[in-house]
Amino acid sequence: MSNTKSMVLNHRQIQQKITRMAYEIYERNASEKEVVFAGISGMGKIFADLLAGKLKEISPISVDSIEVVVDKKTIVQGDVSLSKNIDLDNKCLILVDDVLNTGKTLAYALKPFLEIPIKKMELAVLVNRSHKLFPVSPDYTGLELSTTLNEHISVNLASEDYSVHLH
Repeated sequence: MSNTKSMVLNHRQIQQKITRMAYEIYERNASEKEVVFAGISGMGKIFADLLAGKLKEISPISVDSIEVVVDKKTIVQGDVSLSKNIDLDNKCLILVDDVLNTGKTLAYALKPFLEIPIKKMELAVLVNRSHKLFPVSPDYTGLELSTTLNEHISVNLASEDYSVHLH
């Protein structure tokens, strides 16, 4: 296996994906008063904040965001919690992660929401690798990318120069 990294998305392309996804979210949720973005720890939370910021820019919908705190290395044994208490009753929730690989992390990230009477839940991911082992399908996708199981996707949204690499 080679250690070569190839850029899949650059900063400008990622910004375009965020804008397009925010418009899609607005179109599907135009009748909602409030949308809550729940970003999975790490790049998922950063991506959720970027989507939330763009939705605030383009729509009158009230937007809030929380972090779904998970340890991706021990997802089965670890606790899943929310970063803050927030009233989610009868609200639209969008669960957000950077990469959808097998669906396992997203399936476990649903745990805190199972006993809350949410109006509806949708899923947004920047990159969907389509290696489904769990019945998880995104409602909003930045990029569909066919990869092998040996390949890895790295997302960087933390610096000034966003990027997605395949290696």
